Amino acid sequence: MKEIYPNLHIGSQADYENIVRHQDGWFVIHACKEPYHRQALGYTGRSAPKEHPEYLIAYRDNHLILNLVDAPDPEYIPKEIIDEAIKAIGSNVVNQKIFVHCNQGQSRSAVIGLLYLHHVDVIDAEVFEEAEKEFLHLYPWYSPGNGMRMFAKQHWNSY
Repeated sequence: MKEIYPNLHIGSQADYENIVRHQDGWFVIHACKEPYHRQALGYTGRSAPKEHPEYLIAYRDNHLILNLVDAPDPEYIPKEIIDEAIKAIGSNVVNQKIFVHCNQGQSRSAVIGLLYLHHVDVIDAEVFEEAEKEFLHLYPWYSPGNGMRMFAKQHWNSY
């Protein structure tokens, strides 16, 4: 778990379960389908029902729960999920600590952190690969899967 911006922390499921979960005052973004989105919606099959109103995004108290898998193809990463995470960080980061996590803390949560820092011009590199190098100094565990990396690269100029 590492703070990459005032009040914005990135990490893993283990960080959430062992540290953040037991502390008050956090806004948590669960950037992983398993187990949090499944638990929030209560589905038991392979995936949530597509007609469910919270199929992609669910809010529970101070938690934003995303139906986000570390897909190898960026086509399977819905932009509205990433947009909602960026918006939630921006809405809460001034008033409380935010913890964004995925299972390993290397891909989905790290990419969301990178895109947020670009959104607020902390990382203002125009070339995505240069931004990645800069971000690695802030968050050395950045190691995105191909789908998340290509998503970020394709949408770099929209954040």
